[in-house]
Amino acid sequence: MSGLILVFGSNSFSGSHFVTHCLRLGHDVVGVSRSSEPHSVFLPYRTETGLAGDFTFHQFDLNLHSRQIADLIQQIKPTFVINFASQSMVAESWENPEHWMMTNVVATVRLHEQLRTCPFLKTYLHISTPEVYGTCEGLVPEHTRYNPSTPYAVSRAAADMSLMAYFRRYAFPVVFTRAANVFGPGQQLYRIIPRTILCFLTGQKLPLHGGGHSVRSFIHIRDVSNGTYRAMQQGRHGEVFHLSTARNTSIRGIVEMLAQRLHVRFEDGVTITDDRPGKDAAYLLDSSKARTELAWEPNTTLEDGLDETIKWVQDNLEELLRQPRYYTHKP
Repeated sequence: MSGLILVFGSNSFSGSHFVTHCLRLGHDVVGVSRSSEPHSVFLPYRTETGLAGDFTFHQFDLNLHSRQIADLIQQIKPTFVINFASQSMVAESWENPEHWMMTNVVATVRLHEQLRTCPFLKTYLHISTPEVYGTCEGLVPEHTRYNPSTPYAVSRAAADMSLMAYFRRYAFPVVFTRAANVFGPGQQLYRIIPRTILCFLTGQKLPLHGGGHSVRSFIHIRDVSNGTYRAMQQGRHGEVFHLSTARNTSIRGIVEMLAQRLHVRFEDGVTITDDRPGKDAAYLLDSSKARTELAWEPNTTLEDGLDETIKWVQDNLEELLRQPRYYTHKP
């Protein structure tokens, strides 16, 4: 299925890799983000050669540029709209919860109102989060009841529920994905894997919240981009698809693997700190539905993905050391 793809949050880690995946396959893509494009070291579509599709970028904020976004949608008439855009930090959402509600609920619902009367729209793919489930035991299927435990998770659950109401009332062509902990080259430097690598390479201590005992399934961004694309093309409207590996690892275990690869003693490279408020102990996603209905499989092992990310940091270390290494909140 061909057609123009409009990506909100195209500057984000997951968004930029998805854009690149689509360009490789020959799609034309229009990207929208509220910030200007960051350094190309974070944008694979700016550094990879031989991409078959064309990419156009617009700097619009869902909160501030509703009219301009509506005009753009009517001008380009996208076949697919993919929404990665959100206020995405969990712990920080306690500090200004109203900002998370404005972006992730109010501005997002406004976008859905603009899209629901567009006859050219075939699929709206909403990138959700397993945070909506809260802490869970065992494998989590897609029909698990929401139990959000942070303002971030509450805001994302609210948008998801609104979209399901639109699907039932208007037959809005929504498909959802929820991915496990995504990682890979180009990730923001405040995320645990690139932050750990940078600390170990530069001799700094890594603060490990709560000792790193939370359990996650880490999945390479290339596998998530592939699954997201398959959900866009093949997913039935109104359905949710989980993208996850079958391997579960504690955050401490990830840090230990990186320490071994970088020849750093774990005890020398880490400082144990208090855990973050509302952090979920575990959410382990059952991805059998995506494997069955989308014929999707993750192909990159955790070890290969870590080695690839280490190489990205080492190859770009001089530039990365000039880039911001901590999250800065934007309302």
